Amino acid sequence: MHRDLVVIGASAGGVEALRDLLAGLPRDLPAAVLVVLHMPSSGRSALPAILARVSALRVSAAEDGMRLEPGTVVVAVPDRHLMVADGHVQLSRGPRENGCRPAVDVLFRSAARAHGPRVVSVVLSGALDDGTAGTIAVRARGGATVAQDPGEALYPSMPLHAVEVGGADHVAALAELPRLLDRLVREEVDAVAPAPTPLMTTETEMARLDGEAMDEDARPGTPSGFGCPSCHGALFSISEGGMERYRCRVGHAWSPEALAAEQAQALEGALWMALRGLEERAALSLRMGLRAEDGGHRHSALAFRRRHDEALGAAALLRNLLERGALNGEGVPDQVDDELGDPATGAAGA
Repeated sequence: MHRDLVVIGASAGGVEALRDLLAGLPRDLPAAVLVVLHMPSSGRSALPAILARVSALRVSAAEDGMRLEPGTVVVAVPDRHLMVADGHVQLSRGPRENGCRPAVDVLFRSAARAHGPRVVSVVLSGALDDGTAGTIAVRARGGATVAQDPGEALYPSMPLHAVEVGGADHVAALAELPRLLDRLVREEVDAVAPAPTPLMTTETEMARLDGEAMDEDARPGTPSGFGCPSCHGALFSISEGGMERYRCRVGHAWSPEALAAEQAQALEGALWMALRGLEERAALSLRMGLRAEDGGHRHSALAFRRRHDEALGAAALLRNLLERGALNGEGVPDQVDDELGDPATGAAGA
């Protein structure tokens, strides 16, 4: 038995990496290739056409029920998870993972469950830590895991986490990846592999919106005390392969970096609302104070002036906090540079 399925995940900076990788894969590659690039959920993706221009393999957009065939490339479409089951492609509008649909981890996990040691996973350029949980799932089922060399990636965070947390088996420069993948899919592998865990099965079924998995009273993990940014339900903490991640009752899933980034966005939004309220309070207090002065109400005028000054002082503090970007980790030493990168931007350009 040899490996016959390559799953590739990328985000910001991923278009360039995918083009270079697919341009180097041979026409006789004895494996099917599935690609997820995090992208906006609206509109159409030009990625299949972009990759078809450089690849010797046949490239097409994913369609539900497509059969996996060696020497072909199937590219995820907007607003649908790309999954694998029974040698076929499945598309799903299941819950987002790390705020994305399609999501890299969903593809990797479903491939690991369905094909076990016959899978090769590849994490390319991207922000945050998407793909790490999927890398762990592929390794758990005996598949081979690969990451682009973070040192050369336009956005190193995804491959860096796949290596440091996910324990990727191989790290290679982009120019070396086609040759490495060609070798990996031609190697003989042991057909015996660990069975899918109940957790892997449950999470895969939740991504398919399976009613039984969604309705199950017992949730994977333990209560975390955090709320889901997508639906505001309770998040459950899941520990797997040395990584702690989170999933809510209806299936939204978050890795640590993605959850922190989403919390920062939500907090920033709340601060903008608070800033608006303070500016309005200052303006109203100023207006009422002037009216009180005109009416000869000295004490009321002074009270309104104090409220005006307090509101402006608090507003100045909020503006300073927002300007410094402290909520998003800007300027924090030793932080991976790309963690504020926008996966959607990488996908539209990507």
